[in-house]
Amino acid sequence: MQTYWGVDLGGTKIEGVVLSAEHGATLSPDNVLIRKRIDTEASQGYDHILGQIVKLIDLLKAETGLVPDRIGFGTPGTNNPATQTMKNCNTTVLNGKPMKADLARLLGVPIEVANDANCFALAEATLGSVPSEVPSYQTVFGVIMGTGVGGGVVIRPKPGSQAFVLNGLQGIGGEWGHNILEENGYPCYCGKKGCVEQVISGPALQRFYHQISGEERTMKEIMQRYATGTDSFANQTVDRMLEYFGRAISTIINVLDPDAIVLGGGVGNIDLLYTEGVERVKKYVFNSGEVKTRFLKPKLGDSAGVFGAAML
Repeated sequence: MQTYWGVDLGGTKIEGVVLSAEHGATLSPDNVLIRKRIDTEASQGYDHILGQIVKLIDLLKAETGLVPDRIGFGTPGTNNPATQTMKNCNTTVLNGKPMKADLARLLGVPIEVANDANCFALAEATLGSVPSEVPSYQTVFGVIMGTGVGGGVVIRPKPGSQAFVLNGLQGIGGEWGHNILEENGYPCYCGKKGCVEQVISGPALQRFYHQISGEERTMKEIMQRYATGTDSFANQTVDRMLEYFGRAISTIINVLDPDAIVLGGGVGNIDLLYTEGVERVKKYVFNSGEVKTRFLKPKLGDSAGVFGAAML
């Protein structure tokens, strides 16, 4: 029996999974031997996070009686290929740290590391919604639209071949959330203004609603008020979301021309993105208003990140 070990390292929790597959068999999300979560406790520092990861792997080993050959990690940032240290992590204590090398030393096995959005994209492209809907795909873009905005690119040279994450020369492949979408817009933690993340993430849309209405509302409440047709501020907020979604996604299609785009995250669950949102994409795409790209809902839910990590 072949096993696949994955860890999804988040700011508040660390989740581990062990999947099984006979040699040569197709990996399936049904083949979960164990899933386990523990707290990250990031406030206690980098070394403590490493200790929590070791603790989790030890628990998985003890409860399965198995030992990993290698482990994949989805992280809230990127491993810089040039320096082999972490960067762009919203769990900031990881930035500048040689986490991949430290984990390999502590765990005694080879380690693969990818951004959590890349892991989401890889899982949905191979185990999730894409294989059944677009079986002959070559390129998939996975979108995270929630508290933040991120993305990942998955490439498959030909049908039946192994899919892989396109990390890029600098490890920032797919990072569409930090392209400038609104000139002189709201300041972003990355140092720029008006990034995609500062326009169409959940908190950014809620901030816009508050600015124009003076009231604090969650995205769920804003969408409910939009549905009633009685709140002009909700209408403006939703129109802003759709319009800027169209602009932002059109640039992805212009550059990658993917077969499928999978929308994940809390904002990505909004049904209007798959209808009116796609119509807005048509306004901006460099293809005479035609969009053949399939927009798909994710199939794996919150399992996608840890499954994608296992597949690394």
